[in-house]
Amino acid sequence: MARENKSEDWQGRYSPSLESVESLAIEAYARLPEGFRALTGDLVIEIADFPTDDVFEDMALETPFDLLGLFEGRGITERFTMETGEMVNRITLYRRPILDYWAENEETLGDIVTHVLIHEIGHHFGLSDDDMERIEESADSDAARR
Repeated sequence: MARENKSEDWQGRYSPSLESVESLAIEAYARLPEGFRALTGDLVIEIADFPTDDVFEDMALETPFDLLGLFEGRGITERFTMETGEMVNRITLYRRPILDYWAENEETLGDIVTHVLIHEIGHHFGLSDDDMERIEESADSDAARR
């Protein structure tokens, strides 16, 4: 029995690398409203396969796949205190949990990375879920216009 190959070109592909997910995050960040990006300041965006052991324990995760991203640092609403020696604010996106989520849902990898990035930046600003949804819609409409 002959069957038609409908696998597209996945035969020789590997899962997206850390660098590929980083590129998606950079593109997603570039699509955010300019005023919003300007307010993020010296925010560092990193990509890792999984949360560190310390993050895993601190957040009492059941599995390392439970966390797609993490904001670490001082949110914009907490900035005006007199503490010194702080590290720069950082968002880490976790590649393997993101890929696992992607495999289980009907969303593009780019949309998932954008959503997680906006959600974590939202923590930086102390935004509500509704605020983050509006920013995500704005990024989507900007991408459609390009």
